[in-house]
Amino acid sequence: MPFQAATAIPRRAVTPAAFVRGVVAAYARYGRDPAEALQRGQVGPDLVSSPDGRVTAAQFEALAGHAMRELDDEALGWFSRRLPFGTYGMLCRASITAPTLEVALKRWCRHHRLLTEDVLLDLEVGEETALVSIRELRDLGPLREFCLVTLLRYVLGFSCWAVDSRIALRAAEFPYPEPHHVSVYPTIFCRNIRFDADRAAITFDKHYLSLPLTRSAADLDNMLKGALRLTVLPYRRDRLLVERVRRVLRSARGRSLGAEDVASELALSTRTMHRRLREEATSLRNLKEEAKFELAKQELMRGRTPIKRIAEISGFRNEKSFSRAFRSWTGASPREFRGRYR
Repeated sequence: MPFQAATAIPRRAVTPAAFVRGVVAAYARYGRDPAEALQRGQVGPDLVSSPDGRVTAAQFEALAGHAMRELDDEALGWFSRRLPFGTYGMLCRASITAPTLEVALKRWCRHHRLLTEDVLLDLEVGEETALVSIRELRDLGPLREFCLVTLLRYVLGFSCWAVDSRIALRAAEFPYPEPHHVSVYPTIFCRNIRFDADRAAITFDKHYLSLPLTRSAADLDNMLKGALRLTVLPYRRDRLLVERVRRVLRSARGRSLGAEDVASELALSTRTMHRRLREEATSLRNLKEEAKFELAKQELMRGRTPIKRIAEISGFRNEKSFSRAFRSWTGASPREFRGRYR
């Protein structure tokens, strides 16, 4: 699969040997010897058979990339027909000209049916979230986990690269029991993982769908020079992080939210949230002040809620501290602001 990482590749070994065995199984299906591919990935026999073995992203990239070329099958034996090398590159080209991520993902799901009908991909958009799911129309056998995980990584990896933003997943689910190597799933997807689900799917904030695609044809050519890197670190830059924090704070309406509360809502560690906000030239404190002001302004403009109640909704201990803060924001008291708006 033609994916090149958009950030540093982790040097520690995190990709489970179970996925290495998936590549070896592809060679067995085609009656070929995987020795050269394993040599390219510097993967020894003991590691292949190890239940707890891990390889680095670079090792797996070399192994899987060579296998896809040698077997001329980017699906590595998952489907009832071979997907010749370059197939997913054509899928990228069909999607890259879309104006937004939503259109690109709809194209991706629709055009994937031209590649195979063994699985069907679908995009569902709700009030707050979007969900990409996989429906299995054929028994994928022992390659089921490797197939479903990789297909979702294809979608996520392309989407992040296309909009130049980390897409923070709210949840991921899979229709099989928790595997022995479950500890790798948070690295590949997110912390909120569920097994024995009805289908394989990833869920994220629907506002990512409105982001424009920022890549050119030349960018795509360069990206396609790299091979699949299944266990790459996610994009560090989240173009929606600030807005996601704002929505969490606005929804609080008087509840006092600490940094741990906000980070938990975003499925991030507190440290990671603070770091990424600094990268976006802001802070949780600044966003809290902004959220208080926006809430207060909206309530005052409605003209019916008592000032004391607005102070509570905005997260102030009393009306006096609220009035003092509001004057510092606008140069006017809450009552003066309401009178001017009227």
